[in-house]
Amino acid sequence: MKWEFSAEKKNDAAYTLHLKGTIEKGVQLYSTTMADDAPNTRVVLDSAAGAITGITEKGQLQTKKEPLFDNVEVKYFENEVELVAEVKPAAGADKLSGSVNYMALKGEEVLPEEAAFDVALPAAAVAATGDAATAAASDVADDDASDKSLLWIFLASFGGGFIALITPCVFSMIPITVSFFTKRSATRAQGIKNAFIYSLSIIIIYTFLGFLITKIFGAGALNSLASNGIANFIFFVIFLLFAFSFLGAFEISLPSKWANVSDSKAGMGSFMGIFFMALTLAIVSFSCTGPILGNLLVLAAKGGNTGPLVGMFGFSLALAIPFSLFALFPSLLNKIGKSGGWLNAVKVTLGFLELALALKFLSNVDMAYHWNLLDREIFLALWIAIFGLLGVYLLGKLKLSHDSDVPYLSVTRLCFAIVTFTFVVYMIPGMWGAPLKGISGFLPHEGSQDFNLNRTLIDIQAAVESGGGGGGQKADALTVKPKKLVGILHSEIPGVENVFFDYEEALAAAKEAKKPLMLDFTGHTCVNCRKFEKSVLSSPKVMKILRNDFIVASLYTDEKTKLPENEQYVSKFDGTKVTNVGLLNQDLEASKFNRNSQPYYIPVDLEGKPLQMKGYGYDPKEDVDAFVQYLEAAKAEFAKRNK
Repeated sequence: MKWEFSAEKKNDAAYTLHLKGTIEKGVQLYSTTMADDAPNTRVVLDSAAGAITGITEKGQLQTKKEPLFDNVEVKYFENEVELVAEVKPAAGADKLSGSVNYMALKGEEVLPEEAAFDVALPAAAVAATGDAATAAASDVADDDASDKSLLWIFLASFGGGFIALITPCVFSMIPITVSFFTKRSATRAQGIKNAFIYSLSIIIIYTFLGFLITKIFGAGALNSLASNGIANFIFFVIFLLFAFSFLGAFEISLPSKWANVSDSKAGMGSFMGIFFMALTLAIVSFSCTGPILGNLLVLAAKGGNTGPLVGMFGFSLALAIPFSLFALFPSLLNKIGKSGGWLNAVKVTLGFLELALALKFLSNVDMAYHWNLLDREIFLALWIAIFGLLGVYLLGKLKLSHDSDVPYLSVTRLCFAIVTFTFVVYMIPGMWGAPLKGISGFLPHEGSQDFNLNRTLIDIQAAVESGGGGGGQKADALTVKPKKLVGILHSEIPGVENVFFDYEEALAAAKEAKKPLMLDFTGHTCVNCRKFEKSVLSSPKVMKILRNDFIVASLYTDEKTKLPENEQYVSKFDGTKVTNVGLLNQDLEASKFNRNSQPYYIPVDLEGKPLQMKGYGYDPKEDVDAFVQYLEAAKAEFAKRNK
């Protein structure tokens, strides 16, 4: 066993003592929950230091019947464990002294051991020393869900499900859902039935399939799927087929064999079709829902079973309730009228929208594998053409083969045409680099644009202000400059000249410049990352602080560049093989910070220790001032540690 000890202050009358143990391969460490007459682990605090009021365990707790103890059921840990002791210090105590008295099984030999600790009482989390290992301050930010109650996980996930509805990935599925159920809900009774099946499918997929995939393939499995080239290309083809079908090229129908076997209202085809729509929602929306689900996936990988199940259920329940209403809505549409040109106009409009959305999935593949086919200006040109044609169609100047004549333009149709053309005009400046914050989550990264006037102006501003702010050292004065992956990756951090793409290289630069390091866990296909960059990081106040006072590292968790053979390894966190840069950054984020969601910003000191106990994830409010305060607090903590 190797132990690390640290403590943090909760309030004037309570402290938390962290005892993190690394277990040698082949050794089983017995749990603190075992009885006194059975092999166990105990944390003993000297009476002069205070009293322990409670202990919790973090790790993958296992059970088995042990023949060495007459088949008594034992509880034990392998690989790693963290004991968290809540302590009430004695009056006048200035340190926590005691020992971990533990028993471990190696082969058929039970080894009783003792590791002493002597931890100074801190005002905040501090390092301490012990005779079992060199102590270190906690690497783990305290915003993970692994030590929360089940009720907290459920309520947080339930609220997160409602927040996820307004993200681009989920919101863009609403038109497809409505159009899908328009065809299937001829009566209100059938609409209610279909809505129930759809809601139940969402809950089953998120709660059980998501949990099983995570347990089998690791915490990064769903994130990898969301950025997987094959998966994104498949959805590009599916949405393209939907678009062409709605535009009238052909009609998508179920195989006649299914129709003959089942009733049109409750057949196999109906159930499988609805389940498929729910599965589509679950997969393609993951890049937006990741900030909520990420902690639950990490929790699952760390050994909890009930926690991730409760969290997934809460999230999927919140997501299913509004979509149930969307599934019921088409039956009301059918009551208004079952035929007429307006229904076909809605269908064609959805076809244009799905065609635009299909390009987003193709763009995901293009960015992840660096094909450079859909650069930002090409993507924008295609969207301008698509929505421009949609506007012309809404005005009745473009007629498809199955359209009715439009003798006059209704006020409703005119309003939709105005909105569409307004959107087209809004996108046009993007051809010259305008940020387009409203749709930034859908667009390819700015680094792919050949001519970007906005980035040029920002670079000029950065050059003029270089050396300003509180940092003092100019960016171009860095001895260590980014080298790794600079020919492949492009910075999405506005106003920062030298952005690193490798953690170790960035840490070396931070030590050389004597500046804190801001870790930006991001992704090519991360919709929320692009939105946060354009809405918050592009603020002049934020740009100035990051440029002058921090070293910045953008760590892409979906980058497919292969690691050299001698740098590949098996993760100690979840046992998966780390073979590329994205998996390396995923493993770093999960193992060091207990997170698996993007974007995630966490400032660290020159030793890689967090400067803030909470990282900064995606903020739907996009509050620039709150992020500035977060950066200033990190700067103050860095100055305090490096007096």
